[in-house]
Amino acid sequence: MIFNWFKIFIYHLKQSKLFSLLNVLGLSIGIASVIFAILYWNNEHSYDQWNPGKEKIYQVLNKIGATGDTWASNSIPFGETCKTTIPEIEKVCFFNSWYDEDIIKYQGRKLLVKDIMISDENFFDFFPFEIVNGAKQNILKEKNSVAISDLQAKLLFKDENPIGKSISFNSLTFTVKAIYHITEPSSIEPSYVFSGIKRESDANSWGNFNYGLLVKIKDGADPDAVLKKMQNVNFVNRTVKDAKENGQTVEQYVKENGEITVIIDQLKTARLHGTKSSNGQNFPEGIGNLKLLYIMAGLSILILVLSLVNYINLATASAIKRAKEVGVRKIVGASKNQIVRQFIFETAIIVTLAILFALAIVELSLPYYNTFLKKNLTMNGSEFYLQLIFIFGLVIILAGIFPAIYISNFETLKVLKGNFSRSKSGIWIRNSMLIFQFGIAAFFIIGALIVNSQVDYMINKDLGFKGDQVISIPFNTPDRSKRTQEYLTAKQEIQKISGVVEVSTFAGTFGNNSGSSSGFSHKGIFVQPKNIEMDFGFLDMMKIKIVEGRDLSPQFASDTIENWLVNEALVKNLGLKNPVNTIISSGWGNEKGNLKFKIVGVVKDFNLMGLQNKIPPMVFINLKTLKWNNFNNVLVKVSPNNLTETLEKLKSYWEKNVNPDYPFDYEFVNKGFARTYEEQIKQKNLFFILNLVVIIIAVFGLFALASFSMERRLKEIAIRKTLGAETDILLKELSKQYIVFCFMGFAIGIVPAYILLQKWLEDFAFRINISVVPFTVALISLVILTLIIVLTKAYQVTKIDVLKYLKYE
Repeated sequence: MIFNWFKIFIYHLKQSKLFSLLNVLGLSIGIASVIFAILYWNNEHSYDQWNPGKEKIYQVLNKIGATGDTWASNSIPFGETCKTTIPEIEKVCFFNSWYDEDIIKYQGRKLLVKDIMISDENFFDFFPFEIVNGAKQNILKEKNSVAISDLQAKLLFKDENPIGKSISFNSLTFTVKAIYHITEPSSIEPSYVFSGIKRESDANSWGNFNYGLLVKIKDGADPDAVLKKMQNVNFVNRTVKDAKENGQTVEQYVKENGEITVIIDQLKTARLHGTKSSNGQNFPEGIGNLKLLYIMAGLSILILVLSLVNYINLATASAIKRAKEVGVRKIVGASKNQIVRQFIFETAIIVTLAILFALAIVELSLPYYNTFLKKNLTMNGSEFYLQLIFIFGLVIILAGIFPAIYISNFETLKVLKGNFSRSKSGIWIRNSMLIFQFGIAAFFIIGALIVNSQVDYMINKDLGFKGDQVISIPFNTPDRSKRTQEYLTAKQEIQKISGVVEVSTFAGTFGNNSGSSSGFSHKGIFVQPKNIEMDFGFLDMMKIKIVEGRDLSPQFASDTIENWLVNEALVKNLGLKNPVNTIISSGWGNEKGNLKFKIVGVVKDFNLMGLQNKIPPMVFINLKTLKWNNFNNVLVKVSPNNLTETLEKLKSYWEKNVNPDYPFDYEFVNKGFARTYEEQIKQKNLFFILNLVVIIIAVFGLFALASFSMERRLKEIAIRKTLGAETDILLKELSKQYIVFCFMGFAIGIVPAYILLQKWLEDFAFRINISVVPFTVALISLVILTLIIVLTKAYQVTKIDVLKYLKYE
């Protein structure tokens, strides 16, 4: 029986090669899109799942009440006090929530390493990577200890045993205590873990939020109870004490300055469901993009549904050609169940072919997909194969059941009399599905146009600065405490290089952040501005405008002592009507109290960070004022003429005079800022690709359905032509219903498109307003596409041989 079914399937496959190919291709594209989404979904949900303590480990964040910002950083005394006063906390771990990039040296060998972690002695209790060599316990307990990943140990030590060897990092010597193997994926995947994160100067400073903090609670402890106690630690040691020092009641202090709210996120779910910090830097490996994950999962399911609808439409339409076969089989004794099983069997073969094609598509496209996501996804693992089997079964059920039941319900007498082809049976279902296809296509086209408009807006927006021909070069001097003086000396020499127009620096990175922020109150209003430590001439070089007052200048000695600039956002937040010459008590102090500064100018707001963020309040001081030495790069404006020669001269100077250990590297400022909307460009490209996929599937379905529909009306067309109908009249008659379906589908697609794209745009502080343009363009595109497909087939049908279809009448 199975063999006979297979022979019948092969026969019909040969009879309708084109439509069978369209069926397989449509399903394979839909299945491939789901496989892509599954690979991404599995990877994102597997972060830290290997960690045995994932349910007991929590990351600590702080929501700053006055500004609403969320920081993934804490102070040392807060973490230490929580450990000593809260019995439910087993251990705490301080760590950098970012990777350091530096040179590692060993006996003349040098490696530039980009994923260095600095932590405390408890790091391996929180991330228990497999130790393959060396100490198993107390790895980082001793001062100047380091653990190295097995891959890096091989690169640095070759075939030597690394344990006990000394390496140099950040001008200090560290002893190798252990070699570990990284278990992936993890929120922290460092090549080196150095001890010594805690600075003595921060031991009692509750206001220095410089450290990432993890807490491990004991078995059976209630995380909500732990959180309440941590909040109380902060309240007693910060809020109450600060209020007392300011001579205020707690209520007055909280009203003026706000209160810090402690947040804890379980490591098990922190990657995707954790609280996102304001700078997005919770862990060195970043945080998952839950919205993108949902977008990809939702769109892939939509494409699969579209391909299933396509398949069902084609299957039910082509079933008319097999009506007599079903009728004869019923006459000779075939039951409904046997016919249903036969057609499900045929669907299973088609789905098997589609999955094989889909796997081939995914395998060929995976390198590009990995580049798109910056991942290394592979098609393996028991979970993936189980999901593939589930997809196989689900697609067979969804694609096979309805056509099989539809075919098995053909009325035997009507079929064998030969008038079944004129039956209206099933037409309304196929038309409904076609309308649904138009709706999905409309959704994708509208989405692609809106995403494209937002990305174009971001690319072309006036950022408030001009980074043309300005390059950023890392200034990696060995001794940070001397960095400002060394920079000022180097500046004089760099300016002498031909092709160099200007040289300056500031403590920050365009497209990223400033080095720090410090809060202060002025007339009862609390603000937490970004600190912009800068050289003279920085604003002028970057074409950042002064809207009131003047720039800081070397002509005024006070500009390096007690004067500063503020931006428009800070003026607005403080409600200053005449900001110039206003004296403000800053958030920085010494033994005499908080330092006071006079505003000498107001800087026009500019986008330091990405366009997803509002422009924050900023204060600008000269490098010499506080001598923080927080800057990491030198900005050099170069002439476009002989650029290659200028860069060679800069490289030669850097390698000889700045730090010979570091390779010369540079980046144009504009390119660096462009990375802030790299994610949106990816989403734009994703929508474009999915748009093509959806349109291809929709074209398959529309072409096939139109073909079947018109072929059923060949005798009607022949009669109309005999009675004198013109070709244009016939074309209009044959195509008008599809235009109506197009409009109906578009009406269905616009509502979810508007709601979901409006939600997507909420992530941007600077965004477009959704206009009628993308909806109009989408409708016109759909109508034109429909007319091209339908009229092409209709014109072909109108050229039939009339006698061929009327000779039996």
